[in-house]
Amino acid sequence: MSLVSYIDAAQQYFDDLVDKATDDELFAGGYLRGHFDLAVGYAQVEELNLSIDELNNQVESSLVKAYRNGELNEADKELVVRLWDEVKALAA
Repeated sequence: MSLVSYIDAAQQYFDDLVDKATDDELFAGGYLRGHFDLAVGYAQVEELNLSIDELNNQVESSLVKAYRNGELNEADKELVVRLWDEVKALAA
């Protein structure tokens, strides 16, 4: 799978949450999408030619920093982690 196809699939995943997710999942999905979009946008602005793994590593670094800053409670963090695993599985 190409990086562009992965990004498109992830964006579709986030869009699909609107129709089927609980309120908590919508919050977690929106939070995760923010981190994902930030990593994608940074790569585009800097004209980086990232692999899917490199993009995922950037997202995970951003999430870890946010967790350490106490941005999420444990329940929200667990939802973000679950949704992130689902997004990463799209590349398989």
